[in-house]
Amino acid sequence: MNHEIKKCISGYSKYNLESKKRTKKNPLDNLYPDLPNKKYDIIYADPPWDYGGKMQYDKTCIKSENIDFRQNIFISSASFKYPTLKLKDLKELNIPSIAADNCILFMWTTGPQFANSIELGISWGFEYKTVAFVWDKQVHNPGRYTLSQTEFVLAFKKGKFPTPRGARNIKQLISIHRGKHSEKPDMVIEGITRMFPQQSKIELFARKNYYGWDNWGLEVPNDKIPIISNDTIESSGQLSLL
Repeated sequence: MNHEIKKCISGYSKYNLESKKRTKKNPLDNLYPDLPNKKYDIIYADPPWDYGGKMQYDKTCIKSENIDFRQNIFISSASFKYPTLKLKDLKELNIPSIAADNCILFMWTTGPQFANSIELGISWGFEYKTVAFVWDKQVHNPGRYTLSQTEFVLAFKKGKFPTPRGARNIKQLISIHRGKHSEKPDMVIEGITRMFPQQSKIELFARKNYYGWDNWGLEVPNDKIPIISNDTIESSGQLSLL
C-alpha cells in the first residue's frame, strides 16, 4: 500500500498543493485605497502582473532527482509574494482621472507581459512611445526561449510632452544586480526625477515613499526617503528639487 502511495506522488502533486496554500488573493475591490483627487504630469507604475499561476522550480520537483521527495521542493511565483492583478482588473483602475492633459506614463513590464502593457497603457488613455529603460538584472531566470535576464520600463504619452524638461542625459540601460523579489532599482525613479524635476509625480503600486513623489498602493511606508544619492545631487545641482 505504501508503495502504491509513493508511486502516485509526483512533482506536480507536491507543488500544486504548495501553490494553492501560498498564493495571495487579489484584493483590488477590498483593500486598495482610492486614487488621489489630483492630476499628475508623471505617472510611474509597477503593475502586479498576473502570470496565470506560472511557477519557477528546480530539480527538487523531479522525482528521479529528489527520491520520494524527501527534500522540500523549491517553487516560486509572483503570486506568492503579493496579490497579482489580471489585465482586465488593471484596466478598471481609473488612471485617466489622475492624468494631466500633458502626461507621461512610465510602466514596468517583462517580456511575457509586453503586449499586455501596451494594451493597458492605451486603455488608460496613453499612446505607446518607446522603451525608456532596460534593466539588466545580472542574473537570469529559466525561460522557454532564452534565459530571462531583463525587465523594461515603457514610456507612454498623453497630450504634449510635459515642460520644462530637466536632464537629457539619462541612460536607457541600467545594469544592477537583482535584489529582493520584484524590487526595482532606484536608478529608474532617480532618472525620471532628473528628467522631470518640476512636474507633479505619483508612483502607483509603490513600496517606497520618496521625497517629491506622491504614491499609491498596499505597501507604502510612512517615512519619506531621498531618491538621489548625495554624489548625484552634488553633480547635478538639484539639491533644491529633492
